[in-house]
This record gives sequence, C-alpha cells and structure tokens, in this order.
Amino acid sequence: MMTVRDATSSDADGIYRLLSGFVTSYRPDRAVFDDATFPRVIEAASDGGAEFLVAERDSCVVGYLLALRVPTLFAGGTILELLELTVDEPLRGRGTGSALVRAAQARAREARDVEVTVPTRRAADFYRTLGFHETAVHLKWSTT
Repeated sequence: MMTVRDATSSDADGIYRLLSGFVTSYRPDRAVFDDATFPRVIEAASDGGAEFLVAERDSCVVGYLLALRVPTLFAGGTILELLELTVDEPLRGRGTGSALVRAAQARAREARDVEVTVPTRRAADFYRTLGFHETAVHLKWSTT
C-alpha cells in the first residue's frame, strides 16, 4: 500500500537517497542539504510557498515531488512549478510518480493556482499522459 503525504523533517534520509540518484546536472552535498536546502524547502512548504510531497510504502520514502508556488503578473495569479519528481528505480512505471503529480495538481486546484508547469526534457511523454502539453522552452543561466 502506497500513500502520498506532506514531506517532514524526518524524511531527510529517504529524500536525500532519492535525490542522489535523481540529479544529472548537479552533485548533491549532504552538508548543504542538511544545513540549508532541506530546511528551507520544508519551511516553504509549511508557509504555502511550495508543495513538498513524498510517496511512502511500508514506512519507507519511495518517491518525492517538489513544486514551488510562483506569483505572476502575466497569468493573473500563482503558478505551481514542478521542479523535482523521482521514484525508486524498481517502482518506476507502477503509478507512484503519477500519484505524486496528481496530488500536486489537486493541491494546485485547492490553492487556486492558475496552472501547473514542469520544465523537462527527459520526461515529457510521462507528463503528457497526465494532461500536460508543451508551451515553452526553458533556458538557464548559471551563476557559477
């Protein structure tokens, strides 16, 4: 039985484990994760500025989703931007990621967000099956 719930501070180890296998462009640093990024994301989620969800199975975190709520002028309200979604490799393709995205979509409706967006290249087909469609190309500039 799998459940989707809000991430908590006690999920740090499971989320870091998943994060370490998820990232391709960056290398996670456990000290930075513990001291800065993870507490800030937990706080943003508790303040309504983010959705930080985990999928749990047998008391183990098997997936997580992080989406930030961004106020906009052009859309006339907030947009929920899905930035991170990952699931344990053996469980991929079994509905865990879809359940996390659907939970975020439900939260976006409750918060009256204008839309949910996701910058992705590798998982476009997955998101299309959940009703997403392509509207833009994301470019980035790195400060380092």
